[in-house]
Amino acid sequence: MDWLERTAKLRQWSRNGTRAPHKPLLLLYALGRFQLDTDGELRYTAVEGDLQRLLAEYGPPNKTTPAYPFHHLVSDGVWEVRTDRGPGSPGSGVRELRAAGAAGRLAPDLRAALRREPSLLGRMARVLLDLHFPSSLHSELCEAVGLRLEPVETGQLSVARRRQRDPRMREMVLTAYEYQCAFCGYDGRIGAVPVGLEAAHVRWWAFDGPDDVDNGLCLCSLHHKLFDKGVLGIGDGHRILVSQRFVGRGPAAREHVIALAGRPLIGPQPGADPVAAAHRSWHTSQVFHGSPRPVTAV
Repeated sequence: MDWLERTAKLRQWSRNGTRAPHKPLLLLYALGRFQLDTDGELRYTAVEGDLQRLLAEYGPPNKTTPAYPFHHLVSDGVWEVRTDRGPGSPGSGVRELRAAGAAGRLAPDLRAALRREPSLLGRMARVLLDLHFPSSLHSELCEAVGLRLEPVETGQLSVARRRQRDPRMREMVLTAYEYQCAFCGYDGRIGAVPVGLEAAHVRWWAFDGPDDVDNGLCLCSLHHKLFDKGVLGIGDGHRILVSQRFVGRGPAAREHVIALAGRPLIGPQPGADPVAAAHRSWHTSQVFHGSPRPVTAV
C-alpha cells in the first residue's frame, strides 16, 4: 500500500478552489501525537479544543467544526474511530462524538508501517504541507501540531509535486515590484543582494495558483507571513486590507500593520501586470480572516 499516494489523495469537498484543510490538519495533528505515543488514542473531547484552534488559525475563514474530519477521515483508510460501545464512529455530529466517548487514532496498518519505517511519517507530513499550505506556514504549523521533522526527505515528494514550480517566479515578481515590499516599501539589501524580500503567491500554489506576475507580490518576510495568515489582504482598487481580528497595541504593530489599512499597493512598475482580480478574490474568500478594518481605525 502506498501511504504517500493515499495521503496525497485525501477526499475533500472542493469547488472553485475552495479550501477544505480539515482532514489534512487532523492527520498532521495525529502524526504529531503518534511521535509522542505510538499506541495512544485521541479522545474527541480531549482534543476538540486543539483541533478547533488549528481550524480557526489555518483553515478557511468560514465557521467549521473538528467533528467533520474526525468522522470522515475514516473513509480514507488512514484513521479509525471507536466509542465506548466498540469500533465505529457514531457520526459527524459534535454531540454524538462527545456523548459516545469517541476516540480516534491512525489506522492499524498505517501505525505498523510507521513503526517499520520511521521516515515515512516525515514524508507523509511533507506531502500534506506541500499540498495544502504555503511554505511560509510550514514551520509554525509543525510546531502547532507537535511535529518534529528532519530537514531531509525532500527528494521523495513527487506525489505532492504534480506540477513543477517555475524557478523564475521569484525573480520576475521582485523585478516587477522593483525589489520593494508592495505593502510597506521595505527594500533592504546586503551589498547587491536583497534580504528579507520574498515572492508571495496571492492564490496559493497548492490551490492551482500560477507562477505568474499577476499572481505574485513582492513582500517583506513579515508581511508575507501576515498575508498568508489572512491578517492582510488586497481589496478593490488594489488597496491593502487589514483584518479586524488582528490585535496589536504597541507602536510597532500599529505602524507596520494597522496603519496599512486602505493604503494602495506599491507597484508593480509600469508594463508589469498587477494582481489579477480572480486571484485577489480567491485570497479574500479563502484566506483573509474576518472583516477589513476601516481606514479611519488607524
